[in-house]
Amino acid sequence: MTHASQAFSTDELAVCAVASKIKDGDLAFVGVGSTGRAFTLAVGIPLAATRLAQLTHAPAASVYWGNLLEPDLSVAPTDIRQDTLTRWRAAASVSDTGLKCDMLTRRAFDVCFDSAAQIDRYGNLNITALGDYRAPSVRLVGCLAQPEHLAFVPYPVVMIDLDRRVFVDQVDFVTSVGHRRNDATRADLGLPPGGPQLVVTDKALFDFDPTSCTMRLRSLHPGVELDDVLTRMSFEPVIADVVEVTPSPTSEQIHLIRDVIDPHRTLLRPS
Repeated sequence: MTHASQAFSTDELAVCAVASKIKDGDLAFVGVGSTGRAFTLAVGIPLAATRLAQLTHAPAASVYWGNLLEPDLSVAPTDIRQDTLTRWRAAASVSDTGLKCDMLTRRAFDVCFDSAAQIDRYGNLNITALGDYRAPSVRLVGCLAQPEHLAFVPYPVVMIDLDRRVFVDQVDFVTSVGHRRNDATRADLGLPPGGPQLVVTDKALFDFDPTSCTMRLRSLHPGVELDDVLTRMSFEPVIADVVEVTPSPTSEQIHLIRDVIDPHRTLLRPS
């Protein structure tokens, strides 16, 4: 089916990029999120991507969102409030945080989605404090379950817009460990293999170089120049030998996102 408009938004591009990484049978963890742009990054895009994967190549993929295990993503809400979470049809509603943490440590999840106030060249994330931890300039939300996400989930995806204040050489506080902290590797720290596998931004996609453990530029979004990316980072990433262009959504994907998955623009909220 051809959609009336072939143009696509950056968020729709991100949905398609993330959906391509979700495999059939995967269980993905999505947090509750907050409001505004933070909601779109941490919740909207991951939920839309999971549903797109279900409708295309991964019908048995599922999600644990907030307290909802396997919510029915075929039901597109007109809004998302606390009452919406209460009424949304799902396999189960589980409010026991201990159970979710137990699932994380047992590696029950295949994919998780995270965002942060800071991320550094090795994929360490900070959602705890900016500045000195004992006298911070900004006290953030706190760790939540993010340390467990990056410690135990095999494929963490970081959803975050490019900004020099966010992409820093070294985070002010390590809420969750990426691929290296100073000279210590994950193995040195007693952590299993893992760490962020994909960083999805509004300008480009990144992964991590397996030798240096440093963030690596994998693809530029259509129309984005390399300088547009580098000027928005406080460190220089490894640049792949061939920097590809992030694949554009197909007309069928645009139709599914706009007309089937998110017709009320509840998940991909206008900026």
